[in-house]
Amino acid sequence: MKLHELKSPEGSRKAPKRLGRGTGSGLGRNSGKGEKGQNSRTGGGVRPGFEGGQMPLFRRLPKRGFTNPFSKEYNAINLDRLNIFENGTEVTEQLLLEKGVISKKLDGVKILGNGTIEKALTVKVSKFSKSASEKIEAAGGKAEVL
Repeated sequence: MKLHELKSPEGSRKAPKRLGRGTGSGLGRNSGKGEKGQNSRTGGGVRPGFEGGQMPLFRRLPKRGFTNPFSKEYNAINLDRLNIFENGTEVTEQLLLEKGVISKKLDGVKILGNGTIEKALTVKVSKFSKSASEKIEAAGGKAEVL
């Protein structure tokens, strides 16, 4: 097969409207724009959101709240999810991603204290809840904040 032999699939390409080509075409005379008025003129029409002078919807609705541009989003994991690792493993964000414990990288990982941990692990992540770090150390592991 050569480049000049390539053809697009049947029905995938639609012919454009041929405007102003006689009354028999159905799109002659006014070219489908109707009679007179702002929308029939060249360059005519209104900007997006304009409602003919009526107060636009985006201005009628109340504005509330504030989005902090400096906020951080953490992957929250409960302690019992760490039991899949072997004793003595160094658990990092990268390892959690590879094992599928977290699905995507955010601004960091926070370990929460829900559940129990039976393995002695060295956990190196961004944040720990107080109960999580206590339980990790009670199980013989280390909780290190990056």
